[in-house]
Amino acid sequence: MSAYVRDGDTAIVVTVDGAVDALTVPRLRDALHKAFARLDGRVLVVDLSAVTFFGSPGLRALSESATEAALHHRGLRPLRIVVDSSRPVIRPIEIVGLDGVLSLYHDVEAALRDSP
Repeated sequence: MSAYVRDGDTAIVVTVDGAVDALTVPRLRDALHKAFARLDGRVLVVDLSAVTFFGSPGLRALSESATEAALHHRGLRPLRIVVDSSRPVIRPIEIVGLDGVLSLYHDVEAALRDSP
């Protein structure tokens, strides 16, 4: 699994690819932690459209990140998750009910267009 962090004027985008499981989730958490440290009022977009497997450790990391993002933005939903409906990420998110908690988008452009 790889995670790349890209800074923009209104958002920080974390692009993740590969498998997110118990062995690789520390890299995801580290990338998210680094992004939160630089958020400064911007939104955080996590692009999971290139993820090939998404296990329960990844779900926990997203849930914890949603809580942290809400604390950074006083209750708003600044965390935006990009998932493609045909990818293996959306199904686990739906099974555990995180689709009702997370702000989900089909592509990065849509996530960036949405106003905070």
